[in-house]
Amino acid sequence: MRSPEAAVSTRLPNRFAVAVAAACSGLAGCSLLSPAPTWELVKATGSATAHAIGRSPSHASDTVHYGDAPVKRLCIEFNRNAPLPDLVPALQAELRSIGVASRVYEAGAGAATGADDCEVWLRYAATVDWDTPPFGDTTRPYLSAASMSLQRSGGALLASSGYRVDDAGFGASKWATTRTKLAPVVRALIQGFE
Repeated sequence: MRSPEAAVSTRLPNRFAVAVAAACSGLAGCSLLSPAPTWELVKATGSATAHAIGRSPSHASDTVHYGDAPVKRLCIEFNRNAPLPDLVPALQAELRSIGVASRVYEAGAGAATGADDCEVWLRYAATVDWDTPPFGDTTRPYLSAASMSLQRSGGALLASSGYRVDDAGFGASKWATTRTKLAPVVRALIQGFE
């Protein structure tokens, strides 16, 4: 027959294992199953950081709005000197989210394309720079500055606004998505506030 002390000592490892399992149950499964949990933690931290950087807030700057009635339709003049492939789709997505329909035309498009029907034009210029993102190994382009104007077909200025990368916070805002960067600028152009 075993002594009471022996019975307690055989139960302790089981309780200890249960306690460790319970404490680890809140962790990701890969941490428990991976042969290198530290590497899994580094990957998860990098992924979370990249996600947070991609959502960095931005703001419009130097906004001028003349208080005209809100625009419901406009034409975007495509600028070939702003070689960022997601710039125009980002503009159109943000315009759609605030209820503005848009069409894109080449600069100088004429009646044959339907551009003569455009009463309001959105014109833009953009600066694209290159750098290596955090936890990245190759350089890639990012929108570092943009200026936009909203004009009547006759040239009268309705609004203008811009965006510039915020250098505070180790330049993390430069890795936000193009749409995140342009959203406040588009809203400032259309709605008149930053």
